[in-house]
Amino acid sequence: MEGEIRTDLALEMQERFTEDDVEVSGVALTEDFCEDGKMRVTKVEILDEHGAQVMKKPVGTYITIEAAKLFSGEEKERRKVSEEVGRQLGLLCADKKICQVLVTGLGNREVTPDSLGPLVTDQLFVTRHLLREYGEGFLNRQLEKEEDGTEVSLSAVAPGVMGQTGMEAVEIIQGLVKKIGPDLVLVVDALAARSVERLNTTVQLTDTGICPGAGIGNNRKSLNKESIGCPVIAIGVPTVVDAVTIVRDSMEGLLQEQGFEKKEIGLFLRGVEDMRKMNTMFVTPKSIDEEIHQMSRTISEAINYCFFGI
Repeated sequence: MEGEIRTDLALEMQERFTEDDVEVSGVALTEDFCEDGKMRVTKVEILDEHGAQVMKKPVGTYITIEAAKLFSGEEKERRKVSEEVGRQLGLLCADKKICQVLVTGLGNREVTPDSLGPLVTDQLFVTRHLLREYGEGFLNRQLEKEEDGTEVSLSAVAPGVMGQTGMEAVEIIQGLVKKIGPDLVLVVDALAARSVERLNTTVQLTDTGICPGAGIGNNRKSLNKESIGCPVIAIGVPTVVDAVTIVRDSMEGLLQEQGFEKKEIGLFLRGVEDMRKMNTMFVTPKSIDEEIHQMSRTISEAINYCFFGI
């Protein structure tokens, strides 16, 4: 398809080349299916600067978990997604000694598709105050773990958006990192996707940090190791899709069914001037209220599962 793809998902950027039978140098892809094929886990690794330039993403690891069939099932099915996300998060943290974690829930609590981050922070098992109050060993006793096991001091904040605070999120996080000195900053945010089917059924984890608003063309300052001063892992869920993308994909599919060649389709799509009026329009499902609460619970459970086994 001609034109820029508006998406935060590395997997969707990689799929653009797969559709054209193009192999990208510096990019490695592996995938696995679990839960009888109901869950797909894909790892996209951008290995060098060439791969980063082509993919328009920083060098690093991007893990995507797709589980639409599990989210449509019972509560215990959804819990399997939480555990898998928690397991993958643990793998991203495996080479880091983590005792203090700062979870940052990005987004605007007053805008439903953008409220994922703040809702996740509301449901976390925060422990920093408990360890400061009751001392080392308290969590292990409460969770019935070995006394010499690692206890994670977890704190959480939802810094809001610049229109509410007058500050970039990165400025607020920089101040908190300087004050409490976490070993890891875990950022949670809503994303944009290319595919409608991936909305509220897909989770992306990456060790490269995040650029808030990138998927909708509203780039803010990046939250990453360079800007924050400590490792940053980002967890995101696509909650919106670009309206232009929906129209273009639908028209392209229709033209292909009618037998038009790829070159002809490209020329036609470039000539549709009215689509420019939709450049600032993004679409979210009508069931977003229910789905955003379901996804926020899934992500918070995954974080609790990763660091506390609960």
